[in-house]
Amino acid sequence: MRLTFSLIALLTAAALAPQFAAAAGRLNVLFIAVDDMRPQLGCYGDPLACTPSMDKLASGGLLFNRAYCQQALCSPSRISLLSGRYPSTTRIFQIGPPLRSTMPDVVTLPQHFKDNGYFTRSLGKVYHVGIDDPASWSVPSWQSRKPRYGPEGMKMVAARKAEMKRKGEKESTKGPNRSFYAGPAFEAVDCGDQDLLDGDTAREAVGVIKELAGKPDQPFFLAVGFSNPHVPWVSPKKYWELYDRTKIRLPDNQFTPKNAPVFAARTGQDFRWYGNVPKGEMSDDFKIDCIHGYLAAISYIDAQVGRLLAALDDAGLGKNTIVILWGDHGYYMGEHSWWGSKHNNYEGATRAPLILRVPGQKVAGQKTDSLTEFVDIAPTLAELCRLPKSDGFEGRSFAALLSDPRAKLEETALSFYPMGGYMGNAMRTDRYRYVEWYDKSGKLAARELYDHQSDPKENVNVADDPANQDTIEKLSKQLRGLGRIVKPGK
Repeated sequence: MRLTFSLIALLTAAALAPQFAAAAGRLNVLFIAVDDMRPQLGCYGDPLACTPSMDKLASGGLLFNRAYCQQALCSPSRISLLSGRYPSTTRIFQIGPPLRSTMPDVVTLPQHFKDNGYFTRSLGKVYHVGIDDPASWSVPSWQSRKPRYGPEGMKMVAARKAEMKRKGEKESTKGPNRSFYAGPAFEAVDCGDQDLLDGDTAREAVGVIKELAGKPDQPFFLAVGFSNPHVPWVSPKKYWELYDRTKIRLPDNQFTPKNAPVFAARTGQDFRWYGNVPKGEMSDDFKIDCIHGYLAAISYIDAQVGRLLAALDDAGLGKNTIVILWGDHGYYMGEHSWWGSKHNNYEGATRAPLILRVPGQKVAGQKTDSLTEFVDIAPTLAELCRLPKSDGFEGRSFAALLSDPRAKLEETALSFYPMGGYMGNAMRTDRYRYVEWYDKSGKLAARELYDHQSDPKENVNVADDPANQDTIEKLSKQLRGLGRIVKPGK
């Protein structure tokens, strides 16, 4: 449900018009996607994370404290964001199907820019590696050929391949029987940034920015996607050395949510496929190594973001380029006993970082607690760049927050996830996370309710508490009123 949104939009448009009119010509867009990066950044208040570049971006823009993806899985989340449609519309809930297999005539966010005179380009992991959308881009997408692993990781992978060959085993495309998973879950590599995939992606992006600077009359939408900190957490050694492991703390809720449906709280199995991950109980030292590797991977990406921002400024493009940075979903690093995982409908999986910087914005360096959905990004960027409205975008612009970060534009944020033959429909409100699970027959099979006022870590499902039945009824009515309930196979 939206709060008097049409009125807010009209007032916002009037306020924003002179605010951004000073930008020379049409505004460009630098669209930065980061894989599996939860809001564990300095600008989000993390005491350990060394992220000066993203912190600087936030200091000149607006940080979204409560931004939510529509599904906590790479490809469905990205397809939803880039199409501006909910998964209930795209019908894509797994990695594999491209967007046009379900919506052949869809006009995506970058395609909308391309259709309105922009040069659109994709570098790195923007949709999903191997699942692109050529119609979105002016030229074919670019992918680095540099490795994700360093030498030791590559040795482990090569050894597994050789073993499989000796045994006559066939490598699968999915599941644990892939040689890639023979590599370690984390690795500190004695190398330069550009020797690994993400540094090479940044190198290519810097070159493209320089090229675009030579075409001042050609507005652009440049999408750059980084693969870290998706496991394996591999980064140059210097980023590992930023952290003192004695200061790393393990989460205090290493147990699955109490009273939650068993199928809803089963996740993280793929992390166990990596070569150095114990098959049984992980020691505390190993868990700390994991967090250390994850933090190092975030700092590695932060440095690459810094290179992009510096290239913009050096090329004189900072003054007329919108910069938006987002993580495709949240991530669990030990909370609820889940490691290197998303794959569910909980807060830690669906809440993700989002930072927006617009040239000439009046309010900078502030944070907003307004509930925001990733489907809102498409109409927001279109409005800020004064493109015609796309009727296909299902989100609503949050441009009003650039003038008033305290505004409350939405009452809910939705997410979806299929688990064990059930389909979960989750709704985040200001206070609650409410989930309805439907079985294959289309019947309501289970509910979850987490009260963030008393249980911000979602440790206890209180849906069956008789004291909450009035709340359950109100939330269920609210969820159904949004008209986006998804059931298995429907």
